[in-house]
Amino acid sequence: MIYTVTFNPSLDYVVQADQLIPGDINRTTSEHIYPGGKGNNVSVILSNLGLKSKALGFKAGFTGDVLEKMLEEFGCETDFIPLKEGNSRINVKINAGTETEINGQGPVITEEAIQALYEKLDKLEEGDVLILAGSIPNTLPEDIYERILERLSGKEIRFVVDATKDLLLKVMKYHPFLIKPNNHELGEMFNVELKRKEDIIIYAKKLQALGAQHVLVSMAGDGAILVTKDGKVYETMPPKGKVVNSVGAGDSMVAGFITGYLNTKDMEKAFRLGVAAGSASAFCSWLATRDEIVALLGEPAEVYHI
Repeated sequence: MIYTVTFNPSLDYVVQADQLIPGDINRTTSEHIYPGGKGNNVSVILSNLGLKSKALGFKAGFTGDVLEKMLEEFGCETDFIPLKEGNSRINVKINAGTETEINGQGPVITEEAIQALYEKLDKLEEGDVLILAGSIPNTLPEDIYERILERLSGKEIRFVVDATKDLLLKVMKYHPFLIKPNNHELGEMFNVELKRKEDIIIYAKKLQALGAQHVLVSMAGDGAILVTKDGKVYETMPPKGKVVNSVGAGDSMVAGFITGYLNTKDMEKAFRLGVAAGSASAFCSWLATRDEIVALLGEPAEVYHI
């Protein structure tokens, strides 16, 4: 089973506008509400590609109930822990030529709720995949990623971690199956600016030396690089298309990669499906459908068993 964890999920209010003028009344040209949060995004794309997953995390208030219901409508299983106070946050995503985000704080997560999450995670078994994605709200311990992986280490669970700097570096000793920094995040971990692909590969291998098995580096319009456990390096430029919304593209890449790997056990196919999924989501207003992803593959869907 695949499990995703989103510590601070949201309802995303995504609006398009011709322009955004501060201090004035702005009118939208379109608006949509989607279930948000990096782990939830991964679950939706997994569902679109035919894989079941269970979305874990915390929910609060009426917004939490709506969030959970929407995820289930997208084909995701959910097992959120209800919080007694507050509401799950609403994030506003404005695309008016440039992308502007206003993200809510979210509810207070109690120690009792954290323990309830640990108990759910303790039920994971050998062969399961656990995807931890996104930032940590300030009501949680800063080392919660590390605590979770330490708690589950030795159970032969494939850990996938999509986080930044210290959150990522501190879990390297638990040998995550896959990590997915972008090139800027990779540079920040080592206090360097990475522009050349050769340098990105060198520093991806440094993360492997620290414990990561496979390192997938996204580079927006410059494509992506995968450095595998056995030392192989795959590079590609992204498919051509107009970027409409970059929110969720990285999460889609993770979901596409995991789908490709689990379906084929072929790293190159996993890489191609990951890049196609990430690009397809960037080219549409929210997360890509199966057909939108397949259209960018250049190969029959049957090759990837999707």
